[in-house]
Amino acid sequence: MVKRLYELTPTTQGPLYPPSEIVDAAGDFIVVGFLNEEGPDGSVIRRWGRAVVAADTALPPFGTNLPYRVVRELPEELSAEDAALVLHTLPLPLPANNYPIVFAPDQLPHAAEVTRPSYPFHEVPIPDLRVEDGRKLTEPVTLGQWLQARGTVEVSLSDDERAAHFAFDFTGLIPDSLYTVMSLRSRDLDPESPTRPGPLGVPNVFTTATDGTATYRATLPNPFPAPTTPDANRIISVVVLWQSYQQNYGGAIGHFGLGGDIHAQLKPPTPTFEDFTTRP
Repeated sequence: MVKRLYELTPTTQGPLYPPSEIVDAAGDFIVVGFLNEEGPDGSVIRRWGRAVVAADTALPPFGTNLPYRVVRELPEELSAEDAALVLHTLPLPLPANNYPIVFAPDQLPHAAEVTRPSYPFHEVPIPDLRVEDGRKLTEPVTLGQWLQARGTVEVSLSDDERAAHFAFDFTGLIPDSLYTVMSLRSRDLDPESPTRPGPLGVPNVFTTATDGTATYRATLPNPFPAPTTPDANRIISVVVLWQSYQQNYGGAIGHFGLGGDIHAQLKPPTPTFEDFTTRP
């Protein structure tokens, strides 16, 4: 049986736009992920790093990149002030967003028309929540806390190679919270005709323990078709997402995605799973 274990890296970023799925109190993006910058020859290159990126950073057409307008870099070892930065959701409509996908077409086909402010994570207005219901997250979530997350995923194939099993183990997540795992497929970011990112398994949620630990398991049919297969749409990555509204969205990962209601916290830094091939 083919089996591999992958380490997941803390992040705040989904695709490159919006630059982050988390903002600070001023509305600037807190980026832990790839930073777009101008290369020596004038082209746009990217490097993994940490920075505060301006809310009004230039937005290119989908499938292209421009250098981010960096307010300041964040060091690998955060200062006490930076570690204490309080994390917020992105406002709606999503700023610096060029991704044309509707994440929940059956549930909210006009998501781009919804307007909401940014909220600190611990103050997101969970639908129908009353004070007496006992909200569990009541203190601010900080950047230092967010970056404590760690995780692994073990991937293996079924005996007949028609399915793949994904087994996750986590530490350092937000305690007593709802999460989901997204599958990113090879055509999800296709500039010409992107497909909709979806959940890795349904039901697609798990809850963390009081110490921030959790596990998640999923089995998907034929997630790694041979690249030469017509219309092959392989899973190339997985993203662990915190659900700020503490909701499950069925066959969607969220209503808005990209920091509006889901927030990337762990993922492999680059596309992976090349070692696996499944069949129908």
